[in-house]
Amino acid sequence: MVVSGLGLLLGARADAGMVRAGTRQAVVEGEVDVPAGHPAAQRVEEAGGDASDGLLLVRSVAAGGRSRAHVGGRSAPVAVLSEVGEHLVAVHGQADQWRLRDADQHRVLLDAAGGEDVATALAAYDEAYRAWRTSRARLEELTRTSAERGLRVAMLRGALEEISAVEAEEGEEDLLRAESERLTHAEELRSAALTAHDALVGADDPGEDQPSVTGLLGAAGAALGPASSHDEELASLRARLDEVAYLSSDLAADLASYGSGVEVDEQRLAEVHQRRADLGTLLRKYGGTTGAMLDLARSFSAELAEIDVSEDDLAELERATERLRHQVGATGQALTAARRTTAARVGEEVTRELGHLAMGSAQVSVHVEPRTAGDASAADGAATTVVPLADGRLVAPRRHGLDEVEIRLAANPGAPARSVTRAASGGELSRVMLALELVCGDGGVPTYVFDEVDAGVGGSAALDLGARLARLARGGAQVIVVTHLGQVAAYADRHLVVRKSTDGQVTSSGVVAVEGEEREAELARMLGGVADSDAALEHARELLSRRATMAG
Repeated sequence: MVVSGLGLLLGARADAGMVRAGTRQAVVEGEVDVPAGHPAAQRVEEAGGDASDGLLLVRSVAAGGRSRAHVGGRSAPVAVLSEVGEHLVAVHGQADQWRLRDADQHRVLLDAAGGEDVATALAAYDEAYRAWRTSRARLEELTRTSAERGLRVAMLRGALEEISAVEAEEGEEDLLRAESERLTHAEELRSAALTAHDALVGADDPGEDQPSVTGLLGAAGAALGPASSHDEELASLRARLDEVAYLSSDLAADLASYGSGVEVDEQRLAEVHQRRADLGTLLRKYGGTTGAMLDLARSFSAELAEIDVSEDDLAELERATERLRHQVGATGQALTAARRTTAARVGEEVTRELGHLAMGSAQVSVHVEPRTAGDASAADGAATTVVPLADGRLVAPRRHGLDEVEIRLAANPGAPARSVTRAASGGELSRVMLALELVCGDGGVPTYVFDEVDAGVGGSAALDLGARLARLARGGAQVIVVTHLGQVAAYADRHLVVRKSTDGQVTSSGVVAVEGEEREAELARMLGGVADSDAALEHARELLSRRATMAG
């Protein structure tokens, strides 16, 4: 129940048979505490979920077989659960060894065990690899289509010369449009301004006898003047009238100034029309506005600087790319050497750990070999070129180095070493993974689940198994173990028991924590089959005492 529920929560394939007969659906929910910035939290946020207060994962399976997933409160594809789960939980059971099925994970485990030596070599390789890829990409871009590049250079230069020749300023087309409108209607504008001026203050011709706004306002002010001193409201109206008179006089002066400033300049009008025509031709070709055209010119200039290189510059780029290619090979070999040193140590330490886990005859080795050019895969972008090693071999580099890393197991003396996933049974595979986590674990996965790790184990080996599981937990990880051995269960910080109950029609399962005397009784039952045996109870207390001593 526990492992199947976790499997659903981590994206395993759903089976309608998991839904109890007569019910609509089965639901599994999990709440996970992870620090800010954890890869699992980042993936949930990318999927639109909320990871600010822990991760809430939900998986439901309908009776008809349809499955739905929610991450961080948002509906998401089931595949997202799998991606999140790989950062949260490593399930070690007969069918769940994803860390060993994925070849890249063999390398990740080895690099984690390599510490600073491998990390330093990997950083040097990564720097060289990135520089080489950048230089190679630029060289390929410049040499792939030299004829097309020449045409492009000519086009860019021509466009920049056209744009430069017109000497446009941003927004100039709007200024020219306004000036053209003003010059075209200059006589009409001047006449309108002067007519309005005459209406406000009167015509300059003394022979014309027509009322003016300023004259009428003056007469109105004179009419209110004597009387306004006798009433505050009328005085207020007189003040407003004075303000209107002042404004009209000021407006008349501005109209006179505007009218005298408008000139009919046919030559300037012709110049403006020509400038608009010249500018309009370019704007139709290069963006529609002067702002867009100037932005395009800057873009053209930057591109031209990138692709307009001389033969000498191209030859120097070729030499630089070749130097970086050899540097990738050299730093890659240094990384291979650091990995092989670590591989030898890891093989010895994991083999030694297996001796305490009822696999004393097993031998673990870590195979590190540069990836030859013939094995290059176009899928990872490495097939386009290779790098040389000191012995003349050509290898296909990848982002994490030149090597293929494989953890191998010889389960019995004389047996050939094979990939660990093919050489070990379910229980053995779980124990190999436990040994690898103890030796190589870097804390990248916060929770481990071990199922069938006790298969075929008993006696003192079971005690060793429990002690090593506890040691893994003391390293900062959460370790969940499904076990039937009291010797293993006694080492747990928390003992959970799965219990079934039935009312005659429906069978239910639940998980309860046992402590104190109840835990002693449960361990006694696991050890001797009965919970009230004095010998079994004494043995249970002895195991718990041993665990307490180890924890202290």
